[in-house]
Amino acid sequence: MNIELVVFDMAGTTIENNGEIAAAFQTALKHFGYDVPTDAINMVMGYKKTKAIKMMLNLYGPPNNISEELIEDIHKIFLNEMIEHYNNVNEIKALPYAEEIFLFLKSKGIKVALDTGFTKQIADVIIEKLGWVKNNVIDCMVCSDEVPKGRPYSFMIEKIMQQVGVTDSKKVIKVGDTEVDVNEGLNANCMYSIGITTGTFTREQLSLHRPSFIIDHLSELEKIICS
Repeated sequence: MNIELVVFDMAGTTIENNGEIAAAFQTALKHFGYDVPTDAINMVMGYKKTKAIKMMLNLYGPPNNISEELIEDIHKIFLNEMIEHYNNVNEIKALPYAEEIFLFLKSKGIKVALDTGFTKQIADVIIEKLGWVKNNVIDCMVCSDEVPKGRPYSFMIEKIMQQVGVTDSKKVIKVGDTEVDVNEGLNANCMYSIGITTGTFTREQLSLHRPSFIIDHLSELEKIICS
């Protein structure tokens, strides 16, 4: 199989998400009087965070009160909450087999990249603590605020391809734990768009979006790649 690049999501796919993202959303939204349940927040995981905020406000707030200024104000609090969390937490943990699958891919000459709905400011803190760039564990990372539109649009994958020198999307695999991850891979016309059940979406929820495969553990990628 001729694979040149695998693009992974971050939180819930390669990095542990223990509810801190939903908690940060809830804190930011409650500051402005919006009480959004965790289940609803989980359903917008993976989106660019300002878009996710707008989606939640449309469901849980009076639409006439929603403005770009309000969305930005909520996002600033969310951003501060997340940066404080990741700066102060003793350890940021990779999900089981994340680093192993990265190294396996690189041993096969396959580029490894991350894309995320986080802003670069948050993602840089995470990656710095994990040491994935300085230790050459990944080749590239692109964040939602570095492209015109975040997932499910294909801009992040396209930017990654440019940065690592891959020209054919049919030589790219996308892996992620949410609806928008799967749809991003499909919209980018990747060889495979793979859903994984380690995050907020169940197998049943992922299956609605017609991923190429659904896996329960990152180690299962080896069999797909070597088939």
